[in-house]
Amino acid sequence: MAEKRAMIEPDNPELSIRSQCSLIDLPRASYYRDPVAETAERLHLMRVIDEEYTRHPFYGTRKMRDYLNRLGHAVNRKRVQRMMQQMGLASIAPWKRTSIPAPGHKKYPYLLRNLEITHPDQVWCSDITYIPIQGGFVYLTAVMDWYSRYVLSWEISVTMDDSFCVSALERALHRYGRPEIFNTDQGVQYTGATFTGVLKEHEVKISMDGKGRAMDNIMIERLWRSVKYEEIYIKEFPTVEAVIIGLRQYFKFYNHERPHATFGGLTPAEVYNGMSIHRKVA
Repeated sequence: MAEKRAMIEPDNPELSIRSQCSLIDLPRASYYRDPVAETAERLHLMRVIDEEYTRHPFYGTRKMRDYLNRLGHAVNRKRVQRMMQQMGLASIAPWKRTSIPAPGHKKYPYLLRNLEITHPDQVWCSDITYIPIQGGFVYLTAVMDWYSRYVLSWEISVTMDDSFCVSALERALHRYGRPEIFNTDQGVQYTGATFTGVLKEHEVKISMDGKGRAMDNIMIERLWRSVKYEEIYIKEFPTVEAVIIGLRQYFKFYNHERPHATFGGLTPAEVYNGMSIHRKVA
């Protein structure tokens, strides 16, 4: 792995880092292996915030400040707000005022309201979540089939740029074809020309959550709860490479071994690959 990382040329004018990693079969996350350095106190607060938000995703900055204060952490709302923004966390409750979208980014309607989702590859969805590791943190993105809950692809990054989201999308399209609809939130990683351009190129309908409505993307929010309670919070990952190995094992378990009550005990892979839910229940 170290030898492959040494082959990457960050300043190459013709090939992006993502393209170079693809050519030598190196996961892009393995190149970006060093997380952002933070103080131990700040990392602890972010970990506490992440765990409480996973339990109570309707908590905004005021409630989170009050929760931290009750635990003995003397923090004000502005500090909590900065940390939650850095972590990509926002209350699922509708906001009184919506944030201003990125300049030049087109808004897309939410196409899933009152839509009956009845089969795999009808709707895919994606999101980003914060993952704590020893001495820092990284971000995880995943592409998931809404109907079956099958995780089609995922990737880790130490920054919240759009390239790791685009990479995960392209990998899912390459492996599984294309969905009818792709749903995300209105984050800049998803509204930019690069991400939406890939979807348009593959003639996929673009759907985006209403501002401040994380529940519009509820299936992948549930995935994050499972990932964190069943993998992240019960382990201490020392490095980015360690969390990649752990998540690789977890998503294999999640897709192929973990039964879902919704599916009568079938796994996401069984549902995605066409095994009948009704036959299993019978």
